[in-house]
Amino acid sequence: MTHHPDNGTGTGTGTGNSTDSSTGTGNGPEQSTDPRPGPSRRRLLGAAGAAGAAGLALGAAGGALGTAAATEPPTALSTVGSSRVPFRGDHQPGITEPAQAHGHLLALDLAPGAGRKEAAALLRRWTRTAEALMAGEEPAARLHDTGIALDAGPSSLTVTFGFGRTFFDRTGLAARRPSALAPLPPFSADELDARRSGGDLWVQIGADDALVAFHALRALQREADGTARVRWQMNGFNRSPGATASPRTARNLMGQIDGTNNPKETDEDFEQRVFVPAGGDPEWMAGGSYAVVRRIRMLLDDWERVPLADQEKVMGRRKSDGAPLSGGLETTPVDLDERGPDGGPAIAADAHVRVTAPASNGGAAMLRRSFSYHDGFRDDGAPDAGLLFVAWQADPMRGFVPVQRKLDRGDALSRFIRHEASALFAVPGGAREDEYVGRRLLEG
Repeated sequence: MTHHPDNGTGTGTGTGNSTDSSTGTGNGPEQSTDPRPGPSRRRLLGAAGAAGAAGLALGAAGGALGTAAATEPPTALSTVGSSRVPFRGDHQPGITEPAQAHGHLLALDLAPGAGRKEAAALLRRWTRTAEALMAGEEPAARLHDTGIALDAGPSSLTVTFGFGRTFFDRTGLAARRPSALAPLPPFSADELDARRSGGDLWVQIGADDALVAFHALRALQREADGTARVRWQMNGFNRSPGATASPRTARNLMGQIDGTNNPKETDEDFEQRVFVPAGGDPEWMAGGSYAVVRRIRMLLDDWERVPLADQEKVMGRRKSDGAPLSGGLETTPVDLDERGPDGGPAIAADAHVRVTAPASNGGAAMLRRSFSYHDGFRDDGAPDAGLLFVAWQADPMRGFVPVQRKLDRGDALSRFIRHEASALFAVPGGAREDEYVGRRLLEG
């Protein structure tokens, strides 16, 4: 699978923000800069652009040669637009790729009278449009296209589609609804707004250019007209590629390094944790995954009044570099048995890193791929900001649920966050060459 370079994104938590089992995207491999040939929406600058790109590359090389302790150079700006993620594959895009700089989450409900036939037609349209846009091409339905993203390359655009529990009732497919799509249990920290929760259909959009991301959002929403209507929509962001001198794990809005211990594709059990296996139940979900989506507001005014030492005690990690309080560097495994100078545990019993550790949750883990958000200020002047938490797993009852239950019972971070919206979606496997996303469900 083609990836864009690690942009340092690491947002996302089991509860709202974390640096361990509830953390974000972690690091990703370097991107391909070889865009797929074919009609393009970009009006590039030809030889002048190529010369500029070469100049940037030369400058990066010169800097490396002149620095004895040089690290991997930052992403050249010329590569951000040209990076492309394949649409087709065993899994849908937007799951294993590092989270992009800009994101949109969109839930829709089928319109009255729309059923299985209309849903299938919509997924066909969405598939054609998403594949074209991810390749940097004009969408097929251009009648009302406003050219929002003209001149831009695909910019690591990904589009991901999912089905909510209610979708199966409204399309007459209740018998084919996965058991893993059972409603999430209530949690004591929940303050959920039903208007911003649930939904028949879900679309996740990510891109490293804001106009490219918005263009995809507008195109897909427009094509749903008459078949489905928007239930809720949320906008998020992450660190931009090349924003740091070398690839780094990103920080969340609390200032914490967030994403250190996210599962990695090189882990032996990565596939079984994240994706539904072939021959699983139901078969149409083979290669798919389940996405838990939570809008988690951070009480930043309260958090910022807490002294640094106490913030680190809450998290169980140093704020400066993300290293665990048990010692070492950011990536040093957390030692939950380490004792501090006073003889007590180096990591408090209710520290977020301890409560979310897989060892504390029967090995439960998820792949977090989240976005930060800021939706202005509340009536009391506090920022309406936090995390659009997105967690991927093969089974929510073995991933999200046990971790969240443990957090519910005693996490020091809980008094600084509020869970305000929640949803769970079945995200089918990737579309084959002759398929649209969801065909195995809708036509099986």
